[in-house]
Amino acid sequence: MKKLLLHIALFFSLICFSQNEQLAQYYYDKGDFEKAKISYEELLANIPQNTQYFLRTIDCFQQLQQFELAEKAIQNRLTKYNQGSLLVELGYNYQLQKNDVKAKGYYEQAIERIRKNPNEVYGTANSFERKVQLEYALKAYQTATEIQPNYNFNYQQGLLYGQLGNFDKMITTFLDEAYGNPQNSVVIQNQLSRFMTDEADNSFSDALRKALILKVQKSQDLFWNRYLSWFYAQQKEFSKAFIQEKAIYKRNPESLGSILNLANLAIEEEDQEVAKEILDFVILNTKDLALLIQAHSYLIDLKISKATEKDYTTINTEIEALLKEFEISPFSLSLQLIQAHFVTFQLKKPEQGKEIIKRALDLQLNTYEVAQAKMELADIFLFEEKFNQALLYYSQIEMDLKNDAVAHEASLKAAKTSYFKGDFPWALKQFKELKAANTQLIANDALEYFLLINDNTVADSTQTALKAFAKGDYLMYQNRNQEAIAQFQLVLKSFKGNEIEAVTELRLGQLYEKTGEYNLALSQYQNITDHHSDGIYIDEALFFSAEIYNKKLSDAEKAKPLYEKIIFNHQDSIYFVEARKKFRELRGDKNL
Repeated sequence: MKKLLLHIALFFSLICFSQNEQLAQYYYDKGDFEKAKISYEELLANIPQNTQYFLRTIDCFQQLQQFELAEKAIQNRLTKYNQGSLLVELGYNYQLQKNDVKAKGYYEQAIERIRKNPNEVYGTANSFERKVQLEYALKAYQTATEIQPNYNFNYQQGLLYGQLGNFDKMITTFLDEAYGNPQNSVVIQNQLSRFMTDEADNSFSDALRKALILKVQKSQDLFWNRYLSWFYAQQKEFSKAFIQEKAIYKRNPESLGSILNLANLAIEEEDQEVAKEILDFVILNTKDLALLIQAHSYLIDLKISKATEKDYTTINTEIEALLKEFEISPFSLSLQLIQAHFVTFQLKKPEQGKEIIKRALDLQLNTYEVAQAKMELADIFLFEEKFNQALLYYSQIEMDLKNDAVAHEASLKAAKTSYFKGDFPWALKQFKELKAANTQLIANDALEYFLLINDNTVADSTQTALKAFAKGDYLMYQNRNQEAIAQFQLVLKSFKGNEIEAVTELRLGQLYEKTGEYNLALSQYQNITDHHSDGIYIDEALFFSAEIYNKKLSDAEKAKPLYEKIIFNHQDSIYFVEARKKFRELRGDKNL
């Protein structure tokens, strides 16, 4: 009984303590530092060793300009715990009072403590970084490694050099660390990518390119060819990345996997010419069955994406020949799925498509392969307007692969199915949940449909315009492009001036692009920029127009000002980074 009472007492004390912590955080976030200070002092009294509570208490003192109280508290803690990081806190307390001499004195004392005990570097350097004393943080790491050469703070120092704007030193430090400890390459590449994206000009990317080219020229180590290939892929210069990959393959012809990955990146970025060149190279240089099938699958997908109706018979014959060559097996699943999709969406033979999938499901497939096959089967049911059967298969994938990216894709397709069938409340709920998906493409897609349904329901509670628009979207899904165009034109005619107008013009622009009618597409996008410049589709209209001028019509002079408008007027757009890069290319900024 006593034990039970003790557990109950502990339970309630933990709940109370948690509530006090939340209250302190609330006051702190709100900027009510007087109340936050009292709350954190109470928390600190209960757990004196808690560093976070102590630092928050000191911060509250400083926000209230109670510098003497802050100093006294820091000095008392320094006497009790003797931590070098507290010298940084004392120095910063004087810096806030504009007493730079005393501040510097304490900072130097903190560095001196590291000379005597290099282990102090961890807390001290971290304190300097939190106080944005980057030069001192760098000095702390350098001092520790002077005393203990086996310490490795290259990653931390590389970041600090970057934050200080010393890009040459940052690049040198990061590349040395990547070469010395290849297991750290991924996190280093992530940081380099961030700087390549964030820098306002091309100076960082140019410096990194030069450094990597120099490494390749001076060293025979393939590590640097791989790094240079990675750099070019980040810059979407896939032909240059391919040159590096071929150089790697000539000296180490064990695997073509990385070259195939490069082809996939080129396809995703619509650089079809380079993608085809890479895929042809893979097919000529491998006998690996999996690689061959994947390369052929990518090539067929490329051909389908560019095909017109007159090409369909040839493509269908080619797919059948490939399946005859590689046979029906789990290895050729990707080709079987392509065939099922092609005969359904291009040849309009869904029954044949379902037969292909059902045959595939009889093979010995793993869980992911089964999910792929079921996804295609659900897509075919959706094509046939068999919405409930489509939803059944999408839900099976969600259950079988919970929290996986494939499950999220199935969830998105299920939400679109509800949208197509006119069940807007349920679709809205699903899109709302998917806005927070880990996969950016799924999150963006979900957000687009959420806003579409939400905005047009607010504007028209009967959802008449939305139903007509969803019908056009469904015709687009079925690849019935001319019927979709007619439906969207009817929406424009019937609901002119309504909320639905701008997004309808966007869809028409996308359809005209798909059918190769670029001037009509530009006209639709121009309507958005002229009449809906304060709406949510303006950045898409500008970017899609710029891409048509740049990629399809080869008119750089008309593309440049459109990219420029995104850069200066739509910094929050998902197209901002790409628009900035394209604008620089067209302006001739890049060091090709």
